[in-house]
Amino acid sequence: MAALAVGAGFGAQALLRPETHDRDLLEALIARPEVVATTAPGQVRGAAPADANGLPASLQAQRAAAASGGGGALAEPQAGPEVPLEIRVALLKLSGQPSLSASGPWRLSDRTGRLLRSGAGGEAVPYQALLGELSELWLETSAGGRLKADGRSYEGRMRLLRGDGGVRVVNHLPLETYVSSVVGGEMPSSWNPEALRAQAVAARSYAMAHMARPAGEHWHLGDTTRWQNYEGLGSVSAATRSATASTAGIILSYQGGIVESLYAATQQIVDEAHAHLGASMSQTGAQQLAAQGLRYNEILGRYYRGASLARLQAGAR
Repeated sequence: MAALAVGAGFGAQALLRPETHDRDLLEALIARPEVVATTAPGQVRGAAPADANGLPASLQAQRAAAASGGGGALAEPQAGPEVPLEIRVALLKLSGQPSLSASGPWRLSDRTGRLLRSGAGGEAVPYQALLGELSELWLETSAGGRLKADGRSYEGRMRLLRGDGGVRVVNHLPLETYVSSVVGGEMPSSWNPEALRAQAVAARSYAMAHMARPAGEHWHLGDTTRWQNYEGLGSVSAATRSATASTAGIILSYQGGIVESLYAATQQIVDEAHAHLGASMSQTGAQQLAAQGLRYNEILGRYYRGASLARLQAGAR
């Protein structure tokens, strides 16, 4: 049952109940995923502009609070063991017939795990003829290796799906690796570590919301700025890994659910694109607050007023 709540800068909306095959994964959430607040990330992300008559009062208050020091620090949850989750990302930036290879030995299998082809690192993966006969293939490499698609490097596995418009490649990888990439894809890795940590929490929350409400049958979300900018391992650095590891498993929560956290490059974009949706983080604003000495939980408290921080826990109901 959808729960609707409006307050503290949030317009709440319900998540669709996860499909059966996603329920075990989402039971790792600290609270039930049926209730959620707000929507969509990124620069404009397809959101509608603000009302011509001006900003809603909730956003005016939120913007004033971020500028003047309103909005308290969000309490940090207690430390806990890592919850290994896998996210499925459609690589929509690739061509319809991408070139595939790996940094180490690779294996190409059918959906049952039956080995069809194998090769050495650097060798092209000849998947085209096989995918003409089968509807899907799985490409994997050795532990510590990287898969490559159209020159981009990725961690995890790749599922190749035959489609009318060509091949759809879905990257299956650990959630925390994905978050580390998104932090570097959405924010310069040279920025203040506290701004990067705030970005990591926002990116993880958005990803979790789409793991509960997938964008497609075989994937949770895409790799473009329609969702979050995912560049594979190309945007991962020591700084983004540190920001991700130091906030591992922490998400934004509101009334017991996942916040599908909004963020945008500047406050102007926040106002123009996200005004009707409520709470949203300005990335440049986060950097400025971090430069003033605010920690990531204080930055998040300024922008996501009324939210709290929660930690993913294995087996939580």
